[in-house]
Amino acid sequence: MDFIRQLQIFVTVAEMSNFTRAAESLHMARPGVTKAIAELEKNVGVRLLQRTTRRTNLTGEGEALYTKATQLLRDVNATQNLFGGSKERPSGRLRIDIPVALAKSLVIPALPGFRSLYPDISVILGVNDQPIDLIAKSVDCVLRLGQLTASSMIGRQIATIKMVVCASPEYLARKGTPRSIEALNEHLTINYFAGQKHTPLAWFFKRNQKIEEILLPSSLMANDAEAVVACALNHMGLIQVPGILVAEELHQGALVQVLEEFSSIELPLSIMYPNRQYLAPQVRTFINWVIDITNAQKGLWIC
Repeated sequence: MDFIRQLQIFVTVAEMSNFTRAAESLHMARPGVTKAIAELEKNVGVRLLQRTTRRTNLTGEGEALYTKATQLLRDVNATQNLFGGSKERPSGRLRIDIPVALAKSLVIPALPGFRSLYPDISVILGVNDQPIDLIAKSVDCVLRLGQLTASSMIGRQIATIKMVVCASPEYLARKGTPRSIEALNEHLTINYFAGQKHTPLAWFFKRNQKIEEILLPSSLMANDAEAVVACALNHMGLIQVPGILVAEELHQGALVQVLEEFSSIELPLSIMYPNRQYLAPQVRTFINWVIDITNAQKGLWIC
């Protein structure tokens, strides 16, 4: 039996002052505990315990070893859990990156529950609509909406998100409501862009069971989803965004959905992380938690 295991058994016996109770706590047979203590005493060369029929007490040398052993076992445990704690109690730093639309509507409202369940995990939350390098930025995992590009990262689709085309009632009263995809060319459209080239993202529509990808001229572009929504709320044009981002505005009538028969397409929602084999406990915990809260929210806008 290795020395660390002997110390663990010794500390348990010392704290319970009884070999039988220590054996039960350690899920060992009593002779195994007795043998471990005898081997430990032989290793250190002194008697550690005084045994009577009713009680087991530490000798002076045993008290000195108990003090050292408890500190050593705490250090061993801390070293074993240095990179994320145990599976039962994950801990450590967790750096995640989430698009604005998903942070506001899906993750942040549920974060108090995560913090309550896993108080030893320190969350560093990046809310960002721009692509990032997970390795260079030391990010543990990201949520992404849309088709994933080829990457060395692990990508796992966990749901789909319905998209919506909408505008403010004031804009539609001024410019009219589009009745066809082609009519969008006669309207002001607010486009979203990502990256440094300022290339607007395409809009997606479903017609005759086929997905159409259309690039619309921009009256205005922004690289932040909430900025795009704010422009629409200020009557500046039509937008296509995840429905969960504007669910409240649609419910209150601040925005109005248009082209519903063409625009209710679904984009994949995926979680990405660098490596499956050595995934730290806190990262695996977060991934499972995100899947759980996403499943719980499935309904009108999440499928």
